[in-house]
Amino acid sequence: MKILLSDDHALIREAVRGVLRQLVPDASVLEACDGRRTVELIEANPEIDLVLLDLNLPDRDGLALLGDLRARYPAMSVVVLSAFQDQSTIRQVLRLGALGFIPKNTELDVMLGALRLVFAGGIYIPVEVLDQPALPPTSNGKAHVDLRRRLPPGLALTERQIEVLALLMEGKSNKAISRQLDVAEHTVKNHITAIFKALRVTTRMEAVTAVGRLAREPRVML
Repeated sequence: MKILLSDDHALIREAVRGVLRQLVPDASVLEACDGRRTVELIEANPEIDLVLLDLNLPDRDGLALLGDLRARYPAMSVVVLSAFQDQSTIRQVLRLGALGFIPKNTELDVMLGALRLVFAGGIYIPVEVLDQPALPPTSNGKAHVDLRRRLPPGLALTERQIEVLALLMEGKSNKAISRQLDVAEHTVKNHITAIFKALRVTTRMEAVTAVGRLAREPRVML
């Protein structure tokens, strides 16, 4: 696998390179510090499998570059890694054809989960882009995103399972979910088993993909 990491900050590139080493140790990782170098490397290496693209490049608008790359290299996967996290930017990135948007302040386990999903053929969508009001705070004071309205009415999930699903979509591990919700790890495992059964999936990546698909399906209003 050949990956191009496009970011003008050397420390960011080094950190992401470390993440990639954990996921795909044998990958060939190229680096670009601006838009011009990004284009040069892609033209010289059209077999690149994945581009991790920063939107805030010093010489070119990242969204414009994303649009150009998707038009010229439609088979090349692009994931945006950016400090910009507003919903309009995330939506625009996804409309332009990126396979995901990963905020730069994302925790390590979330970034690992997001990239695993992309490598498996899925699309990583941050929970924020679902644009739903939060449910009442959980017992540990952390609000969670209301996915109930985004899912089919017949999907039998409890409110606690919806909480677990929202955190699972962020790529959090069972241990991280148990800490955030202040429940035992085996309880989290039981909830995830119930979620998988309801979504008819067998893996976390399949669950995230299924939720994204269900959220985009039109609803019939009676």
